[in-house]
Amino acid sequence: MTGLASRFALIAVLALSACDDHPPAKPASAGKTVQKTATQNSASNPPPLVPAPPASTTEAQAINTAQFNAAATDPQAQRNLLMRVETLLDRAHFSPGVIDGRTGTNLTLAIKAFQSSRGLTQDGQVSQALLDTLVGGDAGPVLVDYTITPKDVAGPFSPPVAKDDYEAMSKLPAMNYLTPQEMLAERFHMDEDLLKALNPNVDFGVAGTAIVVIAAGADTLDRKVDRIEIDKSLGQVRAFDDQGGLLAVYPATVGSTERPAPTGEWAVRTLAPHPTYTFDPSRLTFGKPKTKLTIPAGPNNPVGSTWIDLTKDTYGIHGTPDPRLVNKRASHGCVRLTNWDAAELGSAVKKGAKVVFMGTEARAS
Repeated sequence: MTGLASRFALIAVLALSACDDHPPAKPASAGKTVQKTATQNSASNPPPLVPAPPASTTEAQAINTAQFNAAATDPQAQRNLLMRVETLLDRAHFSPGVIDGRTGTNLTLAIKAFQSSRGLTQDGQVSQALLDTLVGGDAGPVLVDYTITPKDVAGPFSPPVAKDDYEAMSKLPAMNYLTPQEMLAERFHMDEDLLKALNPNVDFGVAGTAIVVIAAGADTLDRKVDRIEIDKSLGQVRAFDDQGGLLAVYPATVGSTERPAPTGEWAVRTLAPHPTYTFDPSRLTFGKPKTKLTIPAGPNNPVGSTWIDLTKDTYGIHGTPDPRLVNKRASHGCVRLTNWDAAELGSAVKKGAKVVFMGTEARAS
C-alpha cells in the first residue's frame, strides 16, 4: 500500500500545471544561503558512454588530438579544439549544454566553474592550462565510432507538432523523438547539426550504418546530491554533496523577468522520470487552450524526460525538448536543463535536498 500511496501522491503533484507563473510565495523556510567554495571535484571521471576505441576517420583523429594554439586562425582547428574541450567538460560534470563546437555563454560558464574547482584563473577562456588540466584527468578520446542498431531506428517516433500546440500534443500517444537523428544526437549530447557535419550524406534511419559520435559521459554522479544552488543571474545550476563538495554544474534556463522563478530556500519533494505535463489555463497566463489538457510523457514533452518536483507548488527542475535553447530563452518560472543533465541530476538527488534560488532573472520572456 505504501508504494501505491506514493504513486498516487506523485500523480497528484504532477496534475498541477508545471511551470506555474503565479507570483512567488514566501518560502517555507528562510535558511541562510551558503556561498559555494571553489573545491576540487574528487569524483572519478566515468567511462565514455560508448566504450569503444577512438573514431577511425581522419577528421575524428584530428579532433581527438586537438591542441591549443593561441595564434591559430583556422576555423576548423578552432572548432576541433572546442569540441574536445566541451566533451571533456561534459565528462567531468561541468556541462556546456549541447556539444556543438562553438563558443558561447554556456561554454564560458562551464569553463569558469571548472577553473574555479581546479584553482585556475577564472577567465572562462580556452587555454593551455585548461586543456592540460582536463586531459590530465581524462585522456580518453572525445569521438568514437558507433554502429546504428535496429533498436535505434525502430522508434516509435512522433510526428512534428508546433511547440505551443498543446491540444495537438495531448492527442498523441507519446511525445517521442521525431527522428533517429534527433534521438542519436541527444543520446550523445550533441547538436544535430554537428552530428550531420561529422557524418555527411548519412541516413541515420538505416540500421548497420557506421557513424562518428561524441563519447559523452554517463549520466550519473558518484555521490548523492544534498544541496542544489540555482543561480538566476548566471543561468546555472550547481549540485553539492553533504560535505559541500561540488559534484556538477549545469547551464539552465531559469524563469524570466515577467514570470520569475521562486526565491529563497526550498527542497526536493520527489522525482518523476518520464513525466506527463498538465496544461491548466486556470493557473497559467500563456497558451491558447481554454480547457485542461494532459500532454503525454516522452523526451519531447514540454518538461522533457525528467521532473524534479520542489516543495514550492507547481515548480520544478526539468528537461526540455530543445537542448539548444537552454540558457538562451526565458522559461515560465521553472528551471530547465537539457534532458541528459536533468537525468543526471535526478539520478543522484536526495528527497529533501535543499534547493536555494539566488540572484535575479536577467532575461525577458
